[in-house]
Amino acid sequence: MTLAAMIADEAWQTELAQFNIEINIPPKLLAGEVFSGLETDIRASLNHADDVADEAGADVVMIGILPTVRPEHLTEDTFSSNPRYALINEQVFAARGEDIHLSIDGVERISAYADTIAPEAACTSVQLHLQVNPETFAAHWNASQAIAGVQLAMGANSPFFFGKELWRETRIALFEQSTDTRPEELKAQGVRPRVWFGERWITSIFDLFEENVRYFPALLPVCEEEDPVEVLAGGDIPRLQELRLHNGTVYRWNRPIYDVVRGRPHLRVENRVLPAGPTVVDILANAAFYYGLLAVLTTQDRPIWSQMSFSTAEENFHIAAKNGIEASVFWPGLGSVAVTELVLRRLLPLAYEGLDSWGVDPANRDRLLGIVERRCLTGRNGASWQVETARRIEAAGTTDRAEVMRMMLREYLPRMHSNTPVHEWT
Repeated sequence: MTLAAMIADEAWQTELAQFNIEINIPPKLLAGEVFSGLETDIRASLNHADDVADEAGADVVMIGILPTVRPEHLTEDTFSSNPRYALINEQVFAARGEDIHLSIDGVERISAYADTIAPEAACTSVQLHLQVNPETFAAHWNASQAIAGVQLAMGANSPFFFGKELWRETRIALFEQSTDTRPEELKAQGVRPRVWFGERWITSIFDLFEENVRYFPALLPVCEEEDPVEVLAGGDIPRLQELRLHNGTVYRWNRPIYDVVRGRPHLRVENRVLPAGPTVVDILANAAFYYGLLAVLTTQDRPIWSQMSFSTAEENFHIAAKNGIEASVFWPGLGSVAVTELVLRRLLPLAYEGLDSWGVDPANRDRLLGIVERRCLTGRNGASWQVETARRIEAAGTTDRAEVMRMMLREYLPRMHSNTPVHEWT
């Protein structure tokens, strides 16, 4: 029996690998004491899941990449029973025709080969959703792209993979490589990758759905009986299941979502940038920062995306993934600037203003954005804590890297459950 089945709560679902589990939080109105309510609910659900896991001799940990994961854990044998994962794996390798080469240069270097998409399972994330009007979707997506690098730098929590210290947010490079359907010759020809930052600012959500069809063959050849035009002509709402299925196999870091809930269609921006952890309150601080910024950046007379090239936004994204909270990025009006200085001088005031416009409770606002501020002042987020702790353990005489990772994770777990923000961890 899977842990999700043992928990017996529909909010918890299986993921690609058997050692992963996903929690889905019901949507809430972004106002009032929404963040403190979410904190209470998520912590209660997490504690329940951990109690169930404890009975099975396991732990539940929120972290970008599990530092103790080894090559033997990332094989087809670890796939969950959902046949969708096996089919995606089959289709990816049918398109590639060759093994996946994982090559990441960071503080250390890793070069390995995989004959399944199982390495993708090492990547665990937090996905933030925001329901928007069709007319404002493009502005919200563009703004999300523009600040993606800053989000990564502030929230990085994935510095290790297979025991190697790589990028501060190694999850980005690992996910990009482990789901790549292109053999080397197609990469050389400029074929787009399925894990994709994108290549231009958009004017409509249709730009993204059109790119899906133009650039990416269907991975899951499933056809539905629904005729959307017929359904619409009959006065009903088309579910567009083929569009949604295909969109789910194009892994943008900010993804467009069309959905129908209780008979009503809507659009969402799905922000997929952030790693899981370190604590519930850190996750909510990241969310408050993101939602606050979007509220202001999408309503400015001269939008931020009109002042910087798309390629610069992408460069910021990968620089932040490599260097984390120590990164320097480009920002209009400032040039190259330390991301901590950018957040303190420019972006935190905007986030405060944005949360006020949403009607968020001031105590919630001050607590969560204060956590982002203290990360900047201390230079500590999840990734930097993991690296500091691993180096301290090694300096104390433990030379086996696998044992260092286990010892570091044992220190991480109680701090994660304490819900003390990571900048205060010792």
